[in-house]
Amino acid sequence: MSSSDLVQRPEVSAAAPVARSRATRARALSPRMRRRRWLGLAFAAPALLFYGFVVIVPILQSVNYSFYRWDGITAARFVGVSNYVSFFTDPALLESLGHVLVLVVFFALIPIALGLLSAALLGRGRTTGSGVYRWLLFLPQVLTSVVVAVIWKRIYGPDGPLNSALRAVGLGDLAKNWLGDFTWALPALGVIGTWTAMGLCMVLFVAGVAAIPGELFEQARIDGAGPIREFFSITLPGLKGQVAVALTLTVTGALRTFDLVWITTQGGPGSSTTTPALLLYRKAFLNPDVGMAAAIGIILAAVCLLVALVITRLSEEKNA
Repeated sequence: MSSSDLVQRPEVSAAAPVARSRATRARALSPRMRRRRWLGLAFAAPALLFYGFVVIVPILQSVNYSFYRWDGITAARFVGVSNYVSFFTDPALLESLGHVLVLVVFFALIPIALGLLSAALLGRGRTTGSGVYRWLLFLPQVLTSVVVAVIWKRIYGPDGPLNSALRAVGLGDLAKNWLGDFTWALPALGVIGTWTAMGLCMVLFVAGVAAIPGELFEQARIDGAGPIREFFSITLPGLKGQVAVALTLTVTGALRTFDLVWITTQGGPGSSTTTPALLLYRKAFLNPDVGMAAAIGIILAAVCLLVALVITRLSEEKNA
């Protein structure tokens, strides 16, 4: 027997009772833990079954339909990935993707920029009338999209408040049927999206600023930092999580835009305001091509999921 064995034997003998006691405790707790797990699964089972029935099953059905050419009445014909290829070769769909990119600027980038500006102005200290300002900006969030669309359709009308205001200040030459103009219809819809999304971004960012320790701002002011440097050095880095959430919600909202377009322009004039979601509706219900509609839906869902994953990953890397 070596000297090393003589040295290690007391350690092994001392550790053995500890290991046996841990194993005994694990065996004693395992039945209880198993019961808790089964109990938790039993409570979650109804919700999981309902989620699977209303979400998972329709998604799987849509994936299946996307491989067929079917009008919803006659026999379906298997076409493989032809519907997916058509999505990226159909001129109407490609045009609608270009419209979505424009809407992303109005629905996401501009509201986030304005929300950050509002957070910088309202997030620190008390400002006279800040409560009313926040309420007015958040108001679109408590209105349904149908109400918002109807209100703005009236504002943009030929005799609506916008044209009346232009005529009142001597700018009657600029008055037009905004939603009926090939050039201005899409930006006009974008302004509606900006008005709707800005309140959500503002609330997220103001809440985020309130969570930043005040000592950081005080130290920055002691060091002579001005408002702009304070914003880029403290406020913006402290809002990375909120910016990621706002970017995810607004970008996916722009990609899925349907009700606003359908109520205001129905994709017109011509095809100047069509979106993939609007074309999906037309393919599914107006000129039935259920397979193509399913393919559009699957691609939109995949793009929204990809956008969410990319934004989440980038925000986690920056926070690391």
